Amino acid sequence: MLAEAGYKFKVIPSRIDEATLPAEGVSPVDYAKRLALAKANDVAQKHPNSLVIGADTVVDFDGKIVGKPADAKDAERITRMLFSRPHKVITGLALVCKSRELRQVEADTTVVYPRKLTDSQIAEHIASGVWRDKSGAYAIREKGDPFVDHIDGSLTNVMGLPMELLQRMLS
Repeated sequence: MLAEAGYKFKVIPSRIDEATLPAEGVSPVDYAKRLALAKANDVAQKHPNSLVIGADTVVDFDGKIVGKPADAKDAERITRMLFSRPHKVITGLALVCKSRELRQVEADTTVVYPRKLTDSQIAEHIASGVWRDKSGAYAIREKGDPFVDHIDGSLTNVMGLPMELLQRMLS
């Protein structure tokens, strides 16, 4: 998405272990922001003169954070839960530049209205493996998504990088 928008950048993965930042007692929005900032700070330590973007996406189902599935059984449980009624996708976004003492953190929230899935659709989804390493065990498609009826908010947020929010923060 950054390349399509004309940005020049390098991808430098952070070394943050998300398990070391517990979600208990923190709202889903604050948790997404905390993870995004931790990731941006980690990379900015080694690149203090660069503007670093950190992002993290979580799924909020009735106020509870739904993480990445541990295995296929967990992915099926999450899929059945999330696609029973609307849920929120929240992406925390952090901009950090150590040398300029810049630290900006915000979040974007999109409500996803799912389609009712059949048992065979769920089984096919689990068998495909596309749920791996995905918060909420799925990734939205730009068009013709079999899982999503409609959304209220940013599509790019659900895809993992809210471009509208990023452009506002950069300006």
